[in-house]
Amino acid sequence: MSGGARPTHPLLVQLAATLAERPGAAADDDGAPARAAVAVTLRPAADGVDLLLIRRAEREGDPWSGQIALPGGRWSPNDESLLHTALRETWEETGVDLAAGGLVLGTLDELRPRTAALPAIIVTPVVVALEAPVSLLLSDEVAEAFWVPLDLLRAPETSRESQVRVRGATWKVPSFVVHEHVVWGMTERILRQLLSRLG
Repeated sequence: MSGGARPTHPLLVQLAATLAERPGAAADDDGAPARAAVAVTLRPAADGVDLLLIRRAEREGDPWSGQIALPGGRWSPNDESLLHTALRETWEETGVDLAAGGLVLGTLDELRPRTAALPAIIVTPVVVALEAPVSLLLSDEVAEAFWVPLDLLRAPETSRESQVRVRGATWKVPSFVVHEHVVWGMTERILRQLLSRLG
């Protein structure tokens, strides 16, 4: 990470200031639950700012199999911190080296899954800005990765209730619909936080 560097895009400057003024709130730690971290990776684009999303590969035993997500994963005892978890997992999943080329802007509020069918885990969203172009090199855990303009997520028609089928049940959920992708669940909640910080 670039020590002492600051983002140059006005929207990222604003976001960095907002996150410095009010860092993400910690979730209640009721008996040392599992921990994980995801990277909210942003980059300046010709007409705004883009966000990196992935589609997880279909894998038996993965409770988030096939879903649209942010790069990230579980904390490992080898990780110095949850920030390190987010950077390591992003590198492993997408080939993007945030540790070398990213500017950490701060964290959003920690979250837990809302359903008992999912693992009891606390997820820390780490917001990172990229100033230089990067190439994607996907691991076998990731079926697809793509950049989404924040302006598209902010458009009213992108937010809607969607029907999803998971673990044998059909649910109506708040979502972002981005082209053919439905972004819902914890990722949708993290992105709502991000957009609220941008005003």
